[in-house]
Amino acid sequence: MNTTLLIRGLVALALSCCLFTSCGKDDRPESTAPAGPKSLADIQPGTLSLEEIRKGLEAPGAHDAFRPEKPFGLVSSLVIPEENPCTPAKVELGRQLYFDVRLSKDETVSCATCHDPSKGWTDNLPVSKGIDGKTGTRSAPTVINRATHAAQFWDGRAPSLEEQAKGPIANPVEMGFTLEAAAKRINGIEGYRIQFERIFKGAATADTIAQAIAAFERTILSGGAPYDYWVAWKSWKENPPTEAALANPKVKERYERAKKGWEEHRMSDAAMRGMELFFGKAECSLCHVGDNFTDEQYWNLGIGMDKEDFDKGREVVTGLEKDRGAFRTPTLRNIKETAPYMHDGSLKTLTDVVEHYNKGGTPNPWLSKRIKKLNLTPKEVQDVVTFMEEALQGTVTSVALPRLP
Repeated sequence: MNTTLLIRGLVALALSCCLFTSCGKDDRPESTAPAGPKSLADIQPGTLSLEEIRKGLEAPGAHDAFRPEKPFGLVSSLVIPEENPCTPAKVELGRQLYFDVRLSKDETVSCATCHDPSKGWTDNLPVSKGIDGKTGTRSAPTVINRATHAAQFWDGRAPSLEEQAKGPIANPVEMGFTLEAAAKRINGIEGYRIQFERIFKGAATADTIAQAIAAFERTILSGGAPYDYWVAWKSWKENPPTEAALANPKVKERYERAKKGWEEHRMSDAAMRGMELFFGKAECSLCHVGDNFTDEQYWNLGIGMDKEDFDKGREVVTGLEKDRGAFRTPTLRNIKETAPYMHDGSLKTLTDVVEHYNKGGTPNPWLSKRIKKLNLTPKEVQDVVTFMEEALQGTVTSVALPRLP
């Protein structure tokens, strides 16, 4: 499910973009700009004119700070540094950079190569491919709802989205560049130079490139899943309002809205059974907790621990043996779009994932004490999978592919 969201105050005619953060009525003027690309392969440099860029930068509200509007069901606070507020112009700049292969040494890899909007903001590969066909050792995590927490990557080594944005550029296996060389290349592109001068009051640097990309990534949010509508309706269902309460127009409106929402997004019987298991016998909610279905903690689940050269995970960051083989709990929102699963992409399906937990993980000295045999029946395993695939599939920010300077 996708919906087009709009950046408050930004004139899309000027920037020819389809952006976000308010799910309200689209009252923009009809755009006469050229149509945008249809796929990542269609994105070409030089298709966004300097005139369009200048108009966009001077559009009313283009530099006003705003907080991305959270979708229904997502209640966690968004982590937005005071020194890097979101503005429509900055987010648009970040959108351009996110999809621009010129941030990589050989101009073949962009952020979107591994975090593709059409693939759940991942790449659907066990491990990602970078320049020269090189492959890493970890699966690309989704960008969805990463604005709800500071630490990034499977091992939490980046303390912010800004630091995360720098990592792939300088990684020899991913984009294979240096931060300095990337900034120099961006400064050599007039359309980017104009935007950085207006938005950041200076030439592009590694820091300001990362700030723009991070601002864009903070707008990629998901909510409005069937589970969210169940939660909203459940309290009314368990405590029905009295006739006297419904005489209050505001109470009646909230009640009818919750009832209608559940009726329009009702879960199947299998998903309802799976939900009971998820929060009960299957113990999924020990780690997949809260509105974003993650505790943002690091656990050893036994994945890959039967290999001689296993990935040490969080231990590399903390230096603590207790963190050996531990990785961050990922969100489960829109999880059916982000296969394969786990930090190494070793489990192809959600059924494989639940079966891994059901058998008690892979034994090793650092296995989390939370991991134990669950004794789920085959039907129960499938019900848990149905809950995740059906009930947690929500509306994600829809992003139009950009034309570039």
